[in-house]
Amino acid sequence: MAEFFRKLFGKDKQEKEKPNAFDAVVTAPLSDQQIDSIISSQNMRYEMQQLVAGSGQSVGKQRDHNEDSLLAFTGTIAGTQSVPFGLYIVADGMGGHQFGEVASNAAVRIMGGYIMRKFHSYLFNLPTQSLQEPLQEVMEAAIREAHRYVQHEAPGSGTTVTATLVLGQQVTVAHVGDSRAYSIYPDGRIEPITRDHSLVKRLEELGHLSKDEVATFPHRNVLIRALGQGEALEADVFTIPFPQPGYIMLCSDGLWGVINEQDMYRAITEAPNLHRACQNLVEAANIAGGPDNISVVIFQLIG
Repeated sequence: MAEFFRKLFGKDKQEKEKPNAFDAVVTAPLSDQQIDSIISSQNMRYEMQQLVAGSGQSVGKQRDHNEDSLLAFTGTIAGTQSVPFGLYIVADGMGGHQFGEVASNAAVRIMGGYIMRKFHSYLFNLPTQSLQEPLQEVMEAAIREAHRYVQHEAPGSGTTVTATLVLGQQVTVAHVGDSRAYSIYPDGRIEPITRDHSLVKRLEELGHLSKDEVATFPHRNVLIRALGQGEALEADVFTIPFPQPGYIMLCSDGLWGVINEQDMYRAITEAPNLHRACQNLVEAANIAGGPDNISVVIFQLIG
């Protein structure tokens, strides 16, 4: 019996050992110094290009309900090539307790659904199909569809929308209202990507208000364009390269109207990750009084 089990499970001593590719592999736990070196590395090399993102939101300290909405969708398909894909939207509704919420929520959901349907075949079918429509046309059609819905379902209301579609290293922006998109660079620069569609911004552009007067203008929140208002919506739609190295931040005026750019930069760059950076910004706006709803999304392309 012992001989039977030896033949069944053991190796015959005369059988020639076959080399195994894993025989030379030796595993051992990393030392504390090795772990610290990995964590603290500032020049880490990423073999796969990908998007990373964080988001944050708060009702603020002076509002009893939230009329902001946001969407943050991040994906990567990697194989023979890496295709980062991201869709990020911030919307700030207006028009009363219920209608503002309806308008902003409809904007992010309808735009998000429209764009994802357009990209379903491109992202998930084999072989990969090319998108037939230009990205700017997709964004324009998405924002028009959301505009029509808000007009029909929540008449008299409206919402800002700042949406960014990331495909590879290009960013396509669709924007209306005074929510904002910024490029943020490691050297401390914070550059606005979008232009406010507000009365105060228009007066500044016409030379009727100085920068100092803009900060104290009594009608800073009056918009001249908003999704859901007016028959024909005129949105700004354009494409820019992704700032590398750097970040893109989307936010409602509950953040940018309360926190200055220097404090924004510190909150982002001193945080250990983008989720914490967004929470830092939300907390800073609330500490400063939290006069409005606060929404923020930050994303970065690495690799």
